[in-house]
Amino acid sequence: MESGRESTHSVSPSVHQPYGSDTRIVGRTAELELLDSVVDRLALGTPSFVDITGEAGIGKTRLLTEFCLRARRRGVTVLRGRAAEYERHLPFHPFTDAFAGLGDDPMRGPDLPEVVSRVLAGFDTGPRSTTGDRFGLHRSVARALALLGRGGRLVVALDDVHWADPATVELVDHLVRHPVPSPVALVVARRDRQTSAALSTVLTQALGTEAVLRIGLGPLAEQACAEGLAPGLPREHAARLHAAAEGNPLYFLSLLHAHRGQAAQTAGAATGANGIDMLLLNEMAPLTPSQRRTLEAVAVLDDHAVPSVMRAATGRSDDELEDDLDVLVRRDLVRTGPGGRPVVRHTVLRTVVHESVSPRRRARIHHAAAVELARIGASPVEQARHIERSVTTWTPQAHAVLEQAAELTVSTAPTSCAHWLRAALRLLPDTPEHDAERRDLTLRRARALSVSGGLREARSLLHAVIGMPGPDEAGVRTSAVILCARVERFLGHYPEAAALLRREMNSRPAPSDRVAIGLELSSSAPHNAMYPPMRSEVARTLADARALGDEPGEAGALAVAAFGEAYEGRVTVANEYAKQAAGLMDGLTDGDLAALCEPLGRLGWAEAFLGRYADAERHADRGLRIARTTGQVYVLPLLLLCKAHVRIQVCRLRSARDLADEAEDIARGIGSSELLAFVLANKAQVRIAGSAPGDSEALRAAEEAVTLMGPRTNWRAAMAWCMLGYAALTGGDPHRAREALLRAGGEDLSGLQPSMRPLFSELLVTASLFVGDPASASRWAGRAHEEAERLGLPVQRASAMRSAAQLALHNGDPTRAASLLTEAAAVCGRAGATFWEARSLLLAAQATAAAGREARASALWDQGHRLAAVGDAGLLVGLAELTRPPSPDAVGTVSWSASLTPREREIAGLVAEGLTNQAIASRLYLSHRTVETHVSRVFRKAGVATRTALAALMARPVQPAAEPTYPNP
Repeated sequence: MESGRESTHSVSPSVHQPYGSDTRIVGRTAELELLDSVVDRLALGTPSFVDITGEAGIGKTRLLTEFCLRARRRGVTVLRGRAAEYERHLPFHPFTDAFAGLGDDPMRGPDLPEVVSRVLAGFDTGPRSTTGDRFGLHRSVARALALLGRGGRLVVALDDVHWADPATVELVDHLVRHPVPSPVALVVARRDRQTSAALSTVLTQALGTEAVLRIGLGPLAEQACAEGLAPGLPREHAARLHAAAEGNPLYFLSLLHAHRGQAAQTAGAATGANGIDMLLLNEMAPLTPSQRRTLEAVAVLDDHAVPSVMRAATGRSDDELEDDLDVLVRRDLVRTGPGGRPVVRHTVLRTVVHESVSPRRRARIHHAAAVELARIGASPVEQARHIERSVTTWTPQAHAVLEQAAELTVSTAPTSCAHWLRAALRLLPDTPEHDAERRDLTLRRARALSVSGGLREARSLLHAVIGMPGPDEAGVRTSAVILCARVERFLGHYPEAAALLRREMNSRPAPSDRVAIGLELSSSAPHNAMYPPMRSEVARTLADARALGDEPGEAGALAVAAFGEAYEGRVTVANEYAKQAAGLMDGLTDGDLAALCEPLGRLGWAEAFLGRYADAERHADRGLRIARTTGQVYVLPLLLLCKAHVRIQVCRLRSARDLADEAEDIARGIGSSELLAFVLANKAQVRIAGSAPGDSEALRAAEEAVTLMGPRTNWRAAMAWCMLGYAALTGGDPHRAREALLRAGGEDLSGLQPSMRPLFSELLVTASLFVGDPASASRWAGRAHEEAERLGLPVQRASAMRSAAQLALHNGDPTRAASLLTEAAAVCGRAGATFWEARSLLLAAQATAAAGREARASALWDQGHRLAAVGDAGLLVGLAELTRPPSPDAVGTVSWSASLTPREREIAGLVAEGLTNQAIASRLYLSHRTVETHVSRVFRKAGVATRTALAALMARPVQPAAEPTYPNP
């Protein structure tokens, strides 16, 4: 490990310091003040994320070191780690490095989650279970950081993050998007231009949300360099060095070193990075051959530069090595690192030394390290980094280690897994006897890439597997076809996926393979193709499974059928298929269902659409357990969102939010824009229901979803546009809401999910009444009633009742509206749809109050508010606060009117007088659209949906109350 051993109670200040860091830090006063404010925030219990950027040698490490020293002086626990240029496939390397600084600290005890110990220990403790997934590990690391922060303020400082491995990038992404709820500051230092696109995107996007404080380091001023780094040097000499170094402190000090070594001519010519490399190499000129070889071994081995490996790599004794290292330390080429291990003075110097070593000698050093690490029993991952750089010909032992390294990283770092498998494939001889193993390793590599953002590379590998000649006794080809079709789906290439599967089906596969291919083929509905044309395919797959006596296959086909029919709104048929599928699946073991996680998810969604919430959650939970155990990351979002959807219906919004967040993490990790769009649409739905009306994150999620979907018109695209409409409506923009909903469904609403059309129609009814279009509202309310009666689903019937109630209120009949809404609440209550029950009750309270039954209204309001509050339904709590009914003897002024602007109050009065929007526009010399906007804002602040309701509200004296701030959703 590197400087990760640095904490509040360990390491010498000289550990891992940059060149020249024995001097005081100069020219960074403003930056240090910003970093001091980060420590101040920790004292208030506020987490922070700091992004320090700048070019090589500009002083990032020096600033980071000074910050850590100042934080420790203020009693903060500091853990330091760094990424390394030549160790980019060691998973979580910077965090492993940092967590090692805990040592035997009691905070590392049994309270830390077990899975985090895998990061704390690195990969040097032998084989581990691979049943966990990397997203669970991310959450466990966050919980560990929160625990350490609660034990005392914590700073985790990670240097050289531009060299971070992909697993670290994902973990940093998680910590940026989900700040640790504890006094923890995560500080990263990196070169902006050398940072991976993935990490740059994460940190740049976070700047807009103020989740990240960025500190960009520029060149030092001439005076700072002269006075702080070269005191006593004539000013004209310092000016020349500063100009040559372009204000870069590392370059300035290197030039200064050359100048003082009477190499002024060299110093004057050494401008730019190449010149600095020459100066750094010149520092090694006085070394003896053995001293130079020792320095080279330190640079190549990095954190493996421990005595036993150094002896093996250099062929020298401990005494000889000690003599060489003493010289290297005196020349400040090497410094003492954690545990006494030597480290090269600066990462730039390490790069220069490493690249100066001939490839043949580097290979010899790596080979010696691999042999020694194998002898002492190091982890295969530790051995693998040296094997891949030293072994170029077939060696069964080396090949086995690379495979073991891949197996150890397949769950928590699939990109590293794919890297080790590529190294193993490179060693494999291109001979017929190795064809089967090549096919299997290529499939495994494609599988790892398919869940780690490498979808297109995975697709290419899978096509190669499908085209490989020779016998396929293990059925690898069929597995590759199915996985390739799935990857095509993730890429949004549905026609290609279907064509590939139909071609394979036409090649007369084995009967058992026909079932698997048929299940994958039918999975394109309703995501892209509509379900009715797929019915015959599902029926054929079901018949094939039953003919084979294949119960898992039969259960999978029944689940797909249940989902398709439930989506289409054929409730009776869907219920029958769902019952049959559940009966079979419930009788099978987890092992039997290992290949049916996606059908389990489809069964859960079908049951959720049908209102069978307990069954839906039970099957989603089982699918999640099996998928996590078997490493089927790709299906987790489907299962998590099914569970989140159920929890919206039953009004358990806090857990629904956690589930949606986890699904988002996984979708981003997989790299499928279409899958991410679907996840974000569902996340928007969760945020709308669980947050105060107008929540900006809900709108951002919905907007990103529609952007990712692009011009597609499938189910997922329609869902994204519907959620954008929902978010816009609750945010007070009915015009945009209506446009989005009609973009999703078309004027005839045929593009909307048939089994949920009444709910989406209700949004259109509300939006239309807000914008003064009662004719459209009436048309869509009538359509909702027809659809709901056909479906017979309680939640949809209740939605149609709420639409009719809105029209009744608009037409001045609050008594009928109250009756409809009360009945809707009862229907939802009997179905267990608590969210919609609470919504209906709160709207019923408003209508009942308008009908003059204040006592009854108060009772309805109390019941609805209680259900909303218990379920953390922020949307409904906001509605409740807005529509609190007055007490029967209330007197006073209309409290909500205090939130209106003068113009809004004027327009509200004219609406109450019965003027149309056009008449108001003419009277006030405003545009018709401006009046519409003002009216919609008045409706939102007043918590009403119609002009009649607004007039009634303004005419009725009520008890003064807190000013309302939420719109009527």
